[in-house]
Formats: sequence, structure tokens, C-alpha cells
Amino acid sequence: MADDLISRTFGGVRSHIAAARGRDPATAEASSLEILLTWPGVQAQLAYRLSNRLHRAGVPLLPLAVSYLSRVITGIEIHPGAKIGPGLFIDHGSGVVIGETTEIGENVTLYQGVTLGGTGFQAGKRHPTIEDNVTIGSGAKLLGPIQVGHGAKVGANSVVVEDVPPRSTVVGNPGHPVRVEGRKVTDGPDADWIHLPDPLQDAVKSLSARIKELEKQVAELSGDPRPDDDDPHGEPKKGRSSAGG
Repeated sequence: MADDLISRTFGGVRSHIAAARGRDPATAEASSLEILLTWPGVQAQLAYRLSNRLHRAGVPLLPLAVSYLSRVITGIEIHPGAKIGPGLFIDHGSGVVIGETTEIGENVTLYQGVTLGGTGFQAGKRHPTIEDNVTIGSGAKLLGPIQVGHGAKVGANSVVVEDVPPRSTVVGNPGHPVRVEGRKVTDGPDADWIHLPDPLQDAVKSLSARIKELEKQVAELSGDPRPDDDDPHGEPKKGRSSAGG
């Protein structure tokens, strides 16, 4: 039994190192020992494996103590009760929070600042379920007992409170799909993973352009100078720059 436990422990360590090597270019010249000692995402998962084992064994206090120490050292908080499949990679990891009833499938990638959290004070299942091969960008917040489908991508700083379809790309606050099965949902800008659109900024730009057009129409009707002719003599403005120059 002891030999089996040791074998599984070393197997788990190797799998975490392999996940880091497969998805982090910074590991190209790093040894396995360097990854083990200096990659917080790997360290946090090893601590989670211990705390989760203690949690399932019904040991009081110690699981949360291990989780707390791991958070202090790595900046990553994983509740001992979370269910995490093989191949999870947490890149950088600072600020990552994984709640108690979270379920994570295989080969999932989380970047720094990701929160898999709950909403309100309801009991039972209150955290997200993340299926296999999902990528969640920096600062994204996934809240409540939602389900993120296989192969989905969540853009940086998105706030997701509803289910995410499989193989879709979700961005914005609140998050909504801009691509499903590789096809754009709307006629908006392209939503590749490197250049995700900013729906809020697009809406602000559209409103700004509309306001300018309405101001011009009002000016023409009233006979006042056009709004874009604030300085009819073309003299350079003087005084302190609003940019702080």
C-alpha cells in the first residue's frame, strides 16, 4: 500500500510538471527541479492533492490549514473540497481562487487572477463546472453553478454568470459568446484568442459617434457654430495639458 501511494505521488508530480512544459514556453530551458521549486501553479496543485486527500478522509482543520499555507506561499487559493481532473495548468497563478464545489475537467488552463467563485449564500453546488480543454484568461470571474463546455475559451477580465457553450469564445461583462464552433455569432469584429474584441468599448464608441452626429444636426438647426468648431480662429490652446505634460 505504501509503495502504491509513493508511486501515485511521483506520478502526480510528473503529470503537473508535464502540464507546465506543454503549455508554458518559459519551461523550455528549465529543469524539472526548477519547475517543481519555482512554479507556483505546480506547487499549489501539489498542496491541493494533500489537502484534498485529508478532506476526503474526514480529517478536521488540517485540510484548510494546508490550503491556507499554500495560499500564503503561492498566492493561489484552492479549497480542499474542489474536484480537479488531471492536466490542470495554472500559469503564474497569483490571485487565482477555486471554490469548494468547483469541478474542473482534464487539461484546463487558468491564467493569473481567475476566480471560480460562488454567488450569494446558497448551499449545495454553488461554483462553476469546467469541462475538458477549457482556457480561462487573466482576471476572468466565473460565478455561480454554471457549466463551461468542452474546449471553450473565456477572455481576460470577462465576468461569466451563465453557461458557456462547448467550443465557444466568451468575452465581456457580462460575458457572452462571440464565437461558437469557430464561427462568429454576430457581424462584429473577429474574436481570435490573441485579439479578443471589447464589446463595451465598441458600444461606447458607437454612442459617442451618434452623439456627435446629433450635436451637428442640432447646431445646424439652431444656427450655432458646429460642435467641432470650438475654436473658429484655429489658435492653439494654451495652459496646462490635460495629459499632465
